[in-house]
Amino acid sequence: MKTIKLAIRQFKYGIKNLIKWFPIIWKDRDWDYSFIFTILENKLKFQADYIGTKDRHVNAKRDAEVMMTCVRLIKLVKDETYSSEYVDYHKTKYWFEPIEDKPGYSTWESQLQSENFDEYFKKYPLIYKRVLNGEGIMPLHNEFEDYAGFSEEEKEQSLKLRVALNISSINHDRARKLLFKIIEQNIEKWWD
Repeated sequence: MKTIKLAIRQFKYGIKNLIKWFPIIWKDRDWDYSFIFTILENKLKFQADYIGTKDRHVNAKRDAEVMMTCVRLIKLVKDETYSSEYVDYHKTKYWFEPIEDKPGYSTWESQLQSENFDEYFKKYPLIYKRVLNGEGIMPLHNEFEDYAGFSEEEKEQSLKLRVALNISSINHDRARKLLFKIIEQNIEKWWD
């Protein structure tokens, strides 16, 4: 009799699980890493809610908080918050410029309208120093880039943009690494 009751309870739990996961799985696709993050994000939310609500062990509330920290980090990484943060510190105009001797062809042009990268650099002083010491995905000085015809101001703007891109890239990597470090250090403790 106990096994029948247990089987019925497990069946009901399985149905509830299907209903809970249905909207997430319905939107899941196989072509982008963000969908993996969405699955992980929701699993952590569900488990944090369960463990935090049941509160069956001494660190249950703390475990739920750590899981929700991971959920917030997933959102930052998935939304590429740090990767695109530098955009908030400058305005650039973009347009296509027709090529005179090639009808139907054009080049992608841009013109910096305004920038406040110094404020961005002040926000991350340690990362700024790391970038100036050569860290980052983009070299600060590209020996193959032709600066002929560039004014000193344009050269400085180009350098500042490269520094800002490197800071944003490093910060994105840091957030992703922190997420997986927290998971690695805690995942085997997350059970009820």
